[in-house]
Amino acid sequence: MKLWLLAVGQRMPRWVDEAYADYAKRLPPETPLLLKEIRAEARSSSISAEAVMEREAQRIEAAVPVGARLVTLDERGQRLTTEALAQVLQQWRQEGRDVALVIGGADGLAPRLKQKADTLLRLSDLTLPHGLVRVLLAEQLYRAHSLLTGHPYHRA
Repeated sequence: MKLWLLAVGQRMPRWVDEAYADYAKRLPPETPLLLKEIRAEARSSSISAEAVMEREAQRIEAAVPVGARLVTLDERGQRLTTEALAQVLQQWRQEGRDVALVIGGADGLAPRLKQKADTLLRLSDLTLPHGLVRVLLAEQLYRAHSLLTGHPYHRA
């Protein structure tokens, strides 16, 4: 099973790339976390936010691996504790399907993409910069993995 992080936006600050890579490399080879950056739609006054989200949704859909579970990050998504995320990760592993975790663009995700998702996931009640979301999600997936394997990283 592979975890795919599909993130709208390119050219993140170096600290984002380094922190994301650090947590991603900690995951085991049988559950790698792989990043696919999706080109953001150019924004202008002549294109509505809905049109921007739709164009980005088309790019996201093209990047989702065939048969993958679709998990979109959304402010109205399911709240999980770290322990609950570990259990979800364990279920995903048992199922064996790839998982595509989607971070939308500046305007968010097209409603139809959220409706199509197998799961809507909320990382925080706070609004976070998209680069930080990449790092936070990678860290939490590693933390969930460490919980499942009894690694001392998670000490709560």
